[in-house]
Amino acid sequence: MKGSVMAHREVYYVDYSADFGLSGLAGTVCDRTRFRIDEPTMAALAARAVLDEDDQLGRDVRLLLESPLPEETLRAVWLAATRRGFDPAEHGLDTRAWLRRVLETCPPRPPAGSEGGPTVTEEELRDAVSAELRLLAPALTTAVPVPDLVSALERVVREADADLGLRLLLRALKAYSVRVADDQYHRFLDLGERLDYPLTAVFEELSVRWPPLDTARRDFAFGFGLPKLSRLFDGEWDAWRYEGTGTPRAYVVAFARADSGLVPGAQAAVLLEDAVRLLDSPLDDERITELWRVASRRCHASEDFDADGRTWLRQIAEVCRERLNEVDPAYTPGPRPPRTALADAVLTEVQAAAPALGATGAALIGEVVTEADPDLGFRLLLRLLDAYEAPITEARYTRLERLADRLGCGEDYVRRELEHRITR
Repeated sequence: MKGSVMAHREVYYVDYSADFGLSGLAGTVCDRTRFRIDEPTMAALAARAVLDEDDQLGRDVRLLLESPLPEETLRAVWLAATRRGFDPAEHGLDTRAWLRRVLETCPPRPPAGSEGGPTVTEEELRDAVSAELRLLAPALTTAVPVPDLVSALERVVREADADLGLRLLLRALKAYSVRVADDQYHRFLDLGERLDYPLTAVFEELSVRWPPLDTARRDFAFGFGLPKLSRLFDGEWDAWRYEGTGTPRAYVVAFARADSGLVPGAQAAVLLEDAVRLLDSPLDDERITELWRVASRRCHASEDFDADGRTWLRQIAEVCRERLNEVDPAYTPGPRPPRTALADAVLTEVQAAAPALGATGAALIGEVVTEADPDLGFRLLLRLLDAYEAPITEARYTRLERLADRLGCGEDYVRRELEHRITR
């Protein structure tokens, strides 16, 4: 079914881990530009994508073949998406003939999309992608040596399929390192989310004009700071032992670099702020060690790497400073003033959670709130509520959401941490 006549689209991409379909194949060609790419190699790459269960490849190719797009349009978008890594014309083929060869490797008709998946109106998607394309037109015209690329992409969006047009636009931006503004990047992320793209299909390899590092900005999708690190060192799981990182320090290094799709250094900056808040607090060494052990559920002092909590925090801070010096040497770490005005509100929730956390856990979190930072104390509270499987009533969940918003924890932070604990 042609994108130009679809009122709504089914979304198929929930199981992909990276870019997919024709844009994914184009990305593979870009990765192989240092090799000779010939027609048999391209056929093998397409066949490999099908073997990897990339059902979208056949759909994308059919959308182009069934469209009225002329040869010059098809050739322009393909050359831009692959950084001229493979030009069918150099092998005696026009682009349609080559697409038909790709289609020969694909299943006749892949199964329909999953029932109940999200839908996006085609008209709304066309308008949104076209608007972003217009903003990027000057940069694309300057950076990409493919004549009439902007009009070619516009025709794909309008006359073939807006989703495919979006992915080919993103691929061209990546192939030629065209930088996009931070606000436009987030609009691309929003479009990708509505289409159920894997996040990497948008941000991986995309060049972004990032804003300055700011620890008040909480765009993390999967947790951040010391509470998240304690989850990864959970004594009931010991992820660092099983994920091939080698040592605890190596695992912290990997975590401090976990900022793909974010301002480079974002994770390290927030983790450093958390560590420094505790290091500079009046909490003694014993209480800091106990706090780490409660948060990470490492109940016995059997691990040398965190036997002393303050030494462990200094090692974490050192890793973070190394990462920040690498990505932004001009960045000057400095903890924001703690939101002391919200301390009482956080303490109220800590006291309400005491039966589930136990006297020791509640007392430790209370000390973090009053002696270090209410924001850090609140995030550690949520970590413990989940770690110790505390039942969460809908009323408490709502209060925690409101408090998280006031603390600037980021959209959906409480949902990601505790939604699975709500008692109905």
